Amino acid sequence: MFWEKKLAQWAQQVRAQTNVPARLVLWNGQQLDFGQFAAPRVTIKVRSATALPMLLAPSLDHLGEAYVKGLLDIDGSLADIIHVSYALARSSVAGTSGATGRLARVARHWSHSKASDRKAIQYHYDVSNDFYQLWLDESMVYSCAYFENGDEDLATAQRKKIDHILTKIRLQPGQRLLDIGCGWGALVLRAASCFGAQCVGVTLSRNQFELATERVKAADLQDRVEIRLQDYRDVPGQFDRITSVGMFEHVGREHLPLYFSRMHDLLADDGMALNHGITLTDADSGAVVPEGGDFIDRYVFPDGELPHISLALECMQRGGLEVLDVENLRRHYVRTLSIWSGNFESHAQQIRALVDEQRFRIWRVYLAGCAHAFENDDVSIFQVLCRKAGRSAQQIPWSRRYMYDSGRPPGQP
Repeated sequence: MFWEKKLAQWAQQVRAQTNVPARLVLWNGQQLDFGQFAAPRVTIKVRSATALPMLLAPSLDHLGEAYVKGLLDIDGSLADIIHVSYALARSSVAGTSGATGRLARVARHWSHSKASDRKAIQYHYDVSNDFYQLWLDESMVYSCAYFENGDEDLATAQRKKIDHILTKIRLQPGQRLLDIGCGWGALVLRAASCFGAQCVGVTLSRNQFELATERVKAADLQDRVEIRLQDYRDVPGQFDRITSVGMFEHVGREHLPLYFSRMHDLLADDGMALNHGITLTDADSGAVVPEGGDFIDRYVFPDGELPHISLALECMQRGGLEVLDVENLRRHYVRTLSIWSGNFESHAQQIRALVDEQRFRIWRVYLAGCAHAFENDDVSIFQVLCRKAGRSAQQIPWSRRYMYDSGRPPGQP
């Protein structure tokens, strides 16, 4: 009776304040509407009374956890489900997981050892290669694509993203390129085959290492591409060009100066580097935990931390690097994530055959939720081009025109 009264009060408040097109159906058949409608666009079915405390403090973290644990089933289009989840989380009685978030941030401050980083990376990326192949493009590029015109298919946009990066760093035939966090090898394969570079790609994911190595062999590029199962902190030597795409999110805010300092040491004196990564829009870099942040840390990206772009730029300078160019790709990631989420939905049956129900639900809400977060400026993403600080201004291009005028390698579409 206590819970029923509380739920009824909550539904009445939401209905009066935000008019959410959703219906709550309890295990006993009782129904509560969160808005005025002829038919609900989303139906939340409560399977167990253990979900009630989470519903009465409906943060995105709590709603996400209840869903992935199977305490709730949700009917409706994925876009509507995400919209309703945000609306409920922002309702007047919404709870907060801020205390948990603060504890998690303290714990992460002392993490990011080589062993813990390897464990976190393998948790996220070593689900299975077949799992990722079902919703990524055929090159398995797991980072924000670049929709130059806005109408490209995913594979074209991912190829354009790689070419955009390699053109930005002015990659030349014969130069040595290091790709930190090389994924399944798409960038180094393109850099070697179309730009003529000598490449080293490093990853901490064994699945990525094995498939990327197979792809290098299949492309007959063993003389130009080396894939290593190696921490970037252990890479020896120097490189003419360095790329890091979707990796610095795993470094940790406290460790960013060291990360960029290591990039500085690995870079040749006349070299160029590009960091492509997700950032917070909170100017205090995490003083406020983003909605769903604890859920992502718990279920998707253990020990992941996002800085504000200003902190990333400051840490680059502290690491001995000069920033040359900054490009915001937030709109591009909305499109990328929307396509990934659509692919995930269309291959749901095959994905369920590869992973358990909890992991399926985690990734389903994660991809769609991230698309919503980028659309609404909760998070952003930037490509930052840099070189060693203290060098002559004469080597800086007069304009950004070279990034576009020569944006295709010779003989390539």
